[in-house]
Amino acid sequence: MTTEAQARDDLQGELLELEHRGWRSLCDGTGADFYGSLMTADGLMVLAHGQAFDRATVVASLNEAPTWSGYEIDDVRLVAVGPDEAALVYRARAHRGSADSEFVALMSSVYTRRDGAWRLALYQQTPVPAQA
Repeated sequence: MTTEAQARDDLQGELLELEHRGWRSLCDGTGADFYGSLMTADGLMVLAHGQAFDRATVVASLNEAPTWSGYEIDDVRLVAVGPDEAALVYRARAHRGSADSEFVALMSSVYTRRDGAWRLALYQQTPVPAQA
């Protein structure tokens, strides 16, 4: 494997670990703290219900949100934008205890490196319709 391919794999792994940490925080009830520290000051989350939340609104909403029981991530793709910017796109399945509570969406997380750490600048959910 070339050093460029290895660097790309390493970057994808690093950003995917941040996504897993985020999902675990949504499962254990610490999402407000996690995303409050991960998001940039001007970061946005564009959510499946059609609203865009700034960081303060994300934190407030996660303080009130029910936790997820579990999640899965697959079909992960990395879009390298620059040396300090990258997007991670994947499909997530999450549930709150029962199969009828399953949420399936494509997720896009745009990260920027600031002061040596990756920070979430933009996150978007696109719901995947149930199969007919």
